[in-house]
Amino acid sequence: MISSDTKLVLEATVPVVEAALPEITPRFYDRMFTARPELLRDLFNRTNQATGGQPQVLAGAVAAFARLQLEPDAGRMRFIIDRIAHKHASLGIVADQYPIVHEHLFAAIVDVLGEAVTPEVAAAWDELYWEMAHVLIGRETELYRAAGVEPGDVWKSARVVEREQVAPDAVAFTLESLDGEPLGAFVPGQYISVQATMDDGARQIRQYSLTGSTSDPAWHISVKLDGEVSSHLHEHVFEGDLMTVSTPFGDLTLPEGDDPLLLASAGIGCTPVIGLLNHLVSTGDTRPVTVLHADRSRSRQPHRGDLAQLVDRLPQAELLQWYEHGLATDEATRIGYMDLEGVDIAPDTTALLCGPSGFLGAIRDALLERDVPEDRIHYESFSVMK
Repeated sequence: MISSDTKLVLEATVPVVEAALPEITPRFYDRMFTARPELLRDLFNRTNQATGGQPQVLAGAVAAFARLQLEPDAGRMRFIIDRIAHKHASLGIVADQYPIVHEHLFAAIVDVLGEAVTPEVAAAWDELYWEMAHVLIGRETELYRAAGVEPGDVWKSARVVEREQVAPDAVAFTLESLDGEPLGAFVPGQYISVQATMDDGARQIRQYSLTGSTSDPAWHISVKLDGEVSSHLHEHVFEGDLMTVSTPFGDLTLPEGDDPLLLASAGIGCTPVIGLLNHLVSTGDTRPVTVLHADRSRSRQPHRGDLAQLVDRLPQAELLQWYEHGLATDEATRIGYMDLEGVDIAPDTTALLCGPSGFLGAIRDALLERDVPEDRIHYESFSVMK
């Protein structure tokens, strides 16, 4: 817990720092990558750095954590910490890396705000940073322990035993261990990181959802042709090749119980839904499940047949699909963007949403308008991950 004096300083300075974060964060990354170029080459998503996506994520996390010190919200805090901690664990982040971020972030804050950073202000934001770091390190330690690995020791090699084209711009890979043993347990809805060596020697990392059943000793992922790592996997990885993969992590997981589920996805966001459905089928789950999917067209939809077959195998499941282009072939197919008009949503529904940020925002707002409680709406953005 931060001190009461620090809270007073934060209350006075949060608006100033929030306004300056769009300038602070690029300067922070420029300083850090100049001093430690290996971090951009082998850890951070350099595509997101080039487009500004990662700095925006950091700015939002820091600002949200500061605000939550002034306006406590345990559910929101848990969501932010879990989301960041799972991502960090999938990258193998360890406690020793937090001082590196601290050094360059605070130098950037002083660069931008200048004399406004008095010793009192500097001490307050320093305390805030280390409080956030302490909470994250603690949660990441828990995740490593639960996964049965030492902190940061998340990487192993897996062999590609099957490659299948599941859409014009999406490929599914089946991975097996090198020793014939199961690759490892995971929770439905989780993802793995894939570390790929680029042509210039950089080792870039991206996350891909696990789509198979938890009872399958192999791992299954699907990769849309979008971005540096995904393009590399499409062009260079085939049957017999090796992939460097991480221990599974991710907090968009299947809730326990028998309350109705709503699974809504767009585009390649269907991949965690496929994993969730595979688990529901393999365990004989009987809870009501409504599956909603949006895509550009039937011809470009990844896993179209898999989605329909899995829904058909569940006793109380329904599938509705929206396409931007094409014709409605039956009552379960609609043309245009996804909306919830005519969709039955029980008041005790738990919703899991997967897709681009714009899609997530629209469906989340629509669910809130339908009186689904906010704490029953969970989501994973594919805009930054994939």
